[in-house]
Amino acid sequence: MKEKTYLKWYNKVGYGSGDIAGNVVYALLSAFVMIFLTDTVGMNAGIVGTLIAVSKLFDGVSDIFFGSLIDKTHTRLGKARPWMLYGYFGCAVCLVAIFCIPADISATAQYAWFFIAYTLLNAGFYTANNIAYSALTALVTKNNHERVQMGSIRFMFAFGTSMLIQTITVGLVARFGGGAAAWRTVAVIYAIVGVISNTLSVFSVKELTDEELEEDSAENKPAAEEKYSLADAFRLLIKNKYYLTICVCYILMQIYTATLNMGIYYMTYVLKNANLLGVFSWAINIPMIIGLLFTPTLVAKWGGMYRLNLTGYTVGTLGRLGVVIAGYLGSVPLMLVCTAIAAIGMSPLQGDMNALIATCSEYTYLTSGKRVDGTMYSCTSLGTKLGGGIGTALAGWLLAFSGYVGGAASQSASCLNMLHVMYLWMPMCFNLLITLLLVRLNVEQANEDLRAKRAHS
Repeated sequence: MKEKTYLKWYNKVGYGSGDIAGNVVYALLSAFVMIFLTDTVGMNAGIVGTLIAVSKLFDGVSDIFFGSLIDKTHTRLGKARPWMLYGYFGCAVCLVAIFCIPADISATAQYAWFFIAYTLLNAGFYTANNIAYSALTALVTKNNHERVQMGSIRFMFAFGTSMLIQTITVGLVARFGGGAAAWRTVAVIYAIVGVISNTLSVFSVKELTDEELEEDSAENKPAAEEKYSLADAFRLLIKNKYYLTICVCYILMQIYTATLNMGIYYMTYVLKNANLLGVFSWAINIPMIIGLLFTPTLVAKWGGMYRLNLTGYTVGTLGRLGVVIAGYLGSVPLMLVCTAIAAIGMSPLQGDMNALIATCSEYTYLTSGKRVDGTMYSCTSLGTKLGGGIGTALAGWLLAFSGYVGGAASQSASCLNMLHVMYLWMPMCFNLLITLLLVRLNVEQANEDLRAKRAHS
């Protein structure tokens, strides 16, 4: 029997456009906040890295907290949409605040300013917005094919936005005169774009009612749901081995992205051309977007997400190994080709991640009879912030350890060697770890087995 559909094409595109807002924040911070703080404000890379790492301690708590709040929310807009809508206004204010650090206050006050604005953004407003946005995948449709399509469209906007920001930001800052004032102007422009795209996304879809979400065939429906606390939700999550695996994968994916975003240092001091960051961004994002276009079709053709994701990441790991070899050969064209191959291989998991989490949430429902969609999707926000934060913090520590001097015309041999490790070796190693984890992530088969067992009991 054909699976019921819930969405029109414009609902899916409208939903996906919301990731313009998320990546206005994420791409700007992950690619440029460190070099802004070290080379424009004059902060120490190691101290900034430590502040970012400490900030992540708050993030770890806030993700589960907001996920649980979304599960318990009941408004005319639904469960998730209010948090997505109102949370982004705080994101916009905090994003601008990070790039408005006063020059006439003490160094200690500058570090405090950054830490407070960064923590409020990540542990508060971005968490509320991003978890809600991700949870909508499970709240506006029960059709798994539509969920994969939503994920693919979403990440097309995400990678397109990231590519655009990495391509134009250096030029925009120069166009506005350079220095702190130029960075502030760029941050304001990006924040306005984010508010508009987020608002349009919120009102492009409508959440299903609780009754529609709970509709199920008698043979597959577990016992009646019971109310549960935040502690209960946490216990449900840690009992779901597939959720834990997805969390680790997502964190590693974001650390991978953060290390690539630190490529601004590699381009500036190793390849001697900061504008190459945009060229490499195209080599990553165009193949990724092409791969995302075909992900829904490939998922259907391969009979699910498991084999496609595993095969794709194997290709992605081999592609990054090629980047390492090309980097030491000094061949930028070969680096770009291998970068594109890696991106193609990694695209299926990016496209079907939301559908995979929804399937993981279904596993909890089938085993416990409780729906924790909002809490389950906390792993996307947790992974984005924790992984991105760890990656950025790690970059700061490694730069400081290597003797990096902010704003210097050239760097020491130890620093240049470290930049090779950060941009070439670390991404390849993270891809390999993700590939090994994907071997154990066949949650689709686990759900089928549970349904079959329930049908025969």
